Formats: sequence, C-alpha cells, structure tokens
Amino acid sequence: MANWQNVTPQAMLELLESGQVKPEQLIDVREPYEWDYYHIDQSKLIPMNTIPLIISELMQEQPIYVICAHGVRSVAVCSYLEEQGCSGIHNVTGGMAAIASLKGFRYD
Repeated sequence: MANWQNVTPQAMLELLESGQVKPEQLIDVREPYEWDYYHIDQSKLIPMNTIPLIISELMQEQPIYVICAHGVRSVAVCSYLEEQGCSGIHNVTGGMAAIASLKGFRYD
C-alpha cells in the first residue's frame, strides 16, 4: 500500500489559496506544450522524465503535491518518489482536467 495520499483538486486549490501549500510544493509533471496550454500559475513545471535528475531537490521536509493532465502520470511519479525515500507526497486526483473543470475551462 502506498504511503502517499490522494488529494482532491478542490482541497488542493483551497490549500494553495490559503497559503498552506507554497508554489514550490506544487509540481506539474506534464510536458511543456501541455503546460503552455493550461496550468496553475503557482505550480512548478518539472516534466515526468526529468524527475530522476532533480530528485535531491524534492527530498525536502515539506509536502509535495504532484499534478498531471488526468492523474495517471502523477500516480507514477508519486510511487517513484516514495520508492526514492520522499515523504509527504500527495497526488492531485483528476489532474489539470479536474482543476480546469472547477474553474469553468474545458481541458481536452
């Protein structure tokens, strides 16, 4: 069983807006062209394939929130981070598609 947790898009947005989640804690693992299409301004773009290159930067004491397009890649990244010894990992369920829906934007 995974030690990382799922968090709903609504809960993550509330945490972000209240300042409980800092911008450097929200990692978007999509590709740059996806980011250019639609993203959360406060998030940090770190494409999934580059995560192993910057793993030491993610080994911090603060929680990490991982988001992708629909929640598939973020689950893989959360599992990888956990295997590498990271803690405080959260997967944003439904990804940017769910965030967009909450904000009235159609994300395909």
